[in-house]
Amino acid sequence: MKTLCLRRIVESLCMVMLIASPAVAQTYPAKPVRVIVPFPPAGAADIVARAITQEMSKAWGAQVVVDNRAGAGGLIGAEQAARAAPDGYTLLFASASPMTVNPHLTARPPYHPLKDFTPIILIGFSPNVLVVHPSLPVQSMKALIALARSRPGQINYASNGVGTLSHLATELIKFQAGINMVHVPYKGGAPAIIDTVAGHCSVFISAYPTVAGQIRAGRLRAIAVTSAKRIAIAPELPTVAEVLPGFEAMQWWGAYGPVGLPAELVSKLNADIGRALLSAEVKQRLAADAAEPAGGSPRDLAAYLKTDYERWGRLVKASGIRAD
Repeated sequence: MKTLCLRRIVESLCMVMLIASPAVAQTYPAKPVRVIVPFPPAGAADIVARAITQEMSKAWGAQVVVDNRAGAGGLIGAEQAARAAPDGYTLLFASASPMTVNPHLTARPPYHPLKDFTPIILIGFSPNVLVVHPSLPVQSMKALIALARSRPGQINYASNGVGTLSHLATELIKFQAGINMVHVPYKGGAPAIIDTVAGHCSVFISAYPTVAGQIRAGRLRAIAVTSAKRIAIAPELPTVAEVLPGFEAMQWWGAYGPVGLPAELVSKLNADIGRALLSAEVKQRLAADAAEPAGGSPRDLAAYLKTDYERWGRLVKASGIRAD
């Protein structure tokens, strides 16, 4: 009897949600929308989020507020978004780190990226480039791998820190190529670039715009890009995948809601953010960082998230990497 009553209550609630959802979507947003960015202001994720939220504010005639909740490699902000009410008034704009990398680096992650969020839309991709100090006698990815094999443990590589994409991407190269290079983590990209330019480290993977000036000045030599395909801004650079098939380590961003976000709201948010990605202002902002807009359906983001999450999970498990 109790089971039957409980079932009827659940069925009634489901019917109410089905009836109410379209009305909610039609009147949304009725108050300011908070977009959590789990990183400090002025970073790539923050810049992209602000460009998009400005377009959303104009389209909706409502305030869309970026809320920077930095800490623990993005875990803190992402956890807050996961625990928010699934009403569309708290969203998450996150990069790969808190969604596909960092959850693997801690024994008890505060959320599960594949279970605790509602994917909305894939926002865009930003290429990374592998650079070497000019003193390293290599001009190609094949030559770098051959040199590393002949000098196991003698070549240092810099990263933005343990668990960052620059760290994991280089570890993935090591794993696929069967080579041994020594990791030197830094507290951010700026000191890593400084020491690589100074020759204290020989190899570094960085966002292309961050090191473009050093490449042009001849202080660093670009070897390959980490995207699956060559990039428009530097089509002469081969991909790592041309030597290591299947390799890909892109910086990317996605928009999410808490789990349970009504389908009608997901559809509306997907369409509205998708239109924002097509605006001249957002395209210009992304192009300034050599990034490309993505778009697509919520299923596209869910599929990419799952693939990227599993890729880094296999690497973390195989290499034994853990956060400091």
